[in-house]
Amino acid sequence: MTDSSPTNDGTDYVVVARRYRPQTFEDLIGQQHVAQALSRAIESDRVGHAYLFTGARGVGKTSAARILAKALNCFQGTSATPCNECELCESVNSGSDVDVIEIDGASNNGVDDIRQLRQNVAVRPSRARYKIYIIDEVHMVTTQAFNALLKTLEEPPEHVKFIFATTEPNKIPITILSRCQRYDFAGIEAAAIQKRLKEIATSEGITIESDALQILAMRAAGSMRDSQSLLEQLLSTGTDAITSADVTTMLGIAPATRLSQLVQPLVQRDAAAAFVQLDAGIAGGAEVSQLLDQLLGYFRDVMTQSVGCDASSLMYSLPSQQQEVSEVAEKLGIHSLLAIVQILDQTAARMRVSTHTRTLAEMAIVRICHLEDLDGIATLISQLKSGTAPTGAAPPSKRSAPVKKNVTPKPASSTSTAPPAPRSVAPSPSASVATTVVQGDATHAKTPSETTLATASETLLTPDNVEEVWKQVLNSLSGMVMNHAAEADEISVDLSGRLTISFGEAFHLDICERPANRARLEKALEDVCGTKVGFMLRTHQRADTPAKPVTRAPSKRQQQAEIATQPFVKRAMELFDGDPSRLRYVPPSENK
Repeated sequence: MTDSSPTNDGTDYVVVARRYRPQTFEDLIGQQHVAQALSRAIESDRVGHAYLFTGARGVGKTSAARILAKALNCFQGTSATPCNECELCESVNSGSDVDVIEIDGASNNGVDDIRQLRQNVAVRPSRARYKIYIIDEVHMVTTQAFNALLKTLEEPPEHVKFIFATTEPNKIPITILSRCQRYDFAGIEAAAIQKRLKEIATSEGITIESDALQILAMRAAGSMRDSQSLLEQLLSTGTDAITSADVTTMLGIAPATRLSQLVQPLVQRDAAAAFVQLDAGIAGGAEVSQLLDQLLGYFRDVMTQSVGCDASSLMYSLPSQQQEVSEVAEKLGIHSLLAIVQILDQTAARMRVSTHTRTLAEMAIVRICHLEDLDGIATLISQLKSGTAPTGAAPPSKRSAPVKKNVTPKPASSTSTAPPAPRSVAPSPSASVATTVVQGDATHAKTPSETTLATASETLLTPDNVEEVWKQVLNSLSGMVMNHAAEADEISVDLSGRLTISFGEAFHLDICERPANRARLEKALEDVCGTKVGFMLRTHQRADTPAKPVTRAPSKRQQQAEIATQPFVKRAMELFDGDPSRLRYVPPSENK
């Protein structure tokens, strides 16, 4: 599987990626489906005239094209297994064969280049069976050049084969795609890359740790050529043994132990300790962006364990970290993990366009350390919606009594979590109910068929906690709605959990009855209680409040007389000799 071997003087040295290039279909690692399909096509004599190989970089597209060219033109005969010993096979391996033309689509993408190709197509091969054109990065060819190639590609001469390779098939016109047999090359699995790198290291006489192989495979991200290039960089140091520390130093990432030391304070919500570990990682040679990418991959693996996947789903953790990843998954719930992954992903995206990478990383650490227990909150909300009292909650009271409320809202103390002492205040004897306005939620009518909502409200609102709930509602409101809602004279809750809010003057009730303001009040109640709560607004007038004088709207005659006395109207009547007795009042139109 090697093209050539290095010499002692280094003049003919060939890099690892070229020396260990696959030479047969059996050597294609991770592309067995493509190798099998092409081998059977050759054996059954059903070889097409145009092929399109697509896939990520370094997965074997150009190597497969060369193998296909050798299989079709080998001097030993057409076979799925070329000999790799004849002159033609050797010239194809070196890229110097006159009948196997490799073209770079990025630099030969114009119409003139395609015209030259069309003229050369008519010339028969000099010594091989087929003249084969391998066009790499074919998506770089212009649309005009593609159009010039259409006819030749659809009906080429019998001695011509086209093999296109690209990493972006979406940029190729559909007219070209429809004339080719397409084969998609998949990303190579990390285990296959590790196995191949170990074979290369053994062939080079180098020992390499298993953790170092896994780090190289993870960094390659499915590209065999990238992993071999990284291995080449390590081999150039001249060492006889490669350790995981050598790999982490070369890549600018943190070792697994350093990463674990940074994860622990994040799980424990200790931002100060996390800052210390971040400083230690940077001082050890790790780049901030690389370290954040490592954290993102680590918590991705933790997320897979949290949802119940097995150890085979781990992509970014070393075998020595499997137990640690499982323990972190038990401590953090899935909702918290989703939030952590989202924070790290957003920070990584911002770091690519910012010069303050360390500051952004520290912000991400602080945000993670100050995350609430999102899974506990989700469980509590689920219990409230289902009407089940949360664990440790006081049993709801079955009595109903109005609770007197302070006019000025005061925020609840952050140091005290105990509910307020139960108290019952009767309505003021000096107040007499004048008007009752009921606008409760229509879906919360007092009917036996709606026991679920009533039970939930009864659990959430009791005479013991209604004042505290109202304070939270006021704190969530703002502006005029809060000012007027805070002036309620009293609030109470009945046995069904229905909230009653009483106002001393009708003006405040009018403010809260407006649709927009009422919607804000309903939303605040729902947010605080965790479910929709029906409520009733009521107005009452105090006995010592003087009645407001009743004013009637002026009649049309009075309005006409008032208008006639205005100076402008008098002046107009004098100028136009108008008759005041014929003056008529026309009210303004509602459409204007």
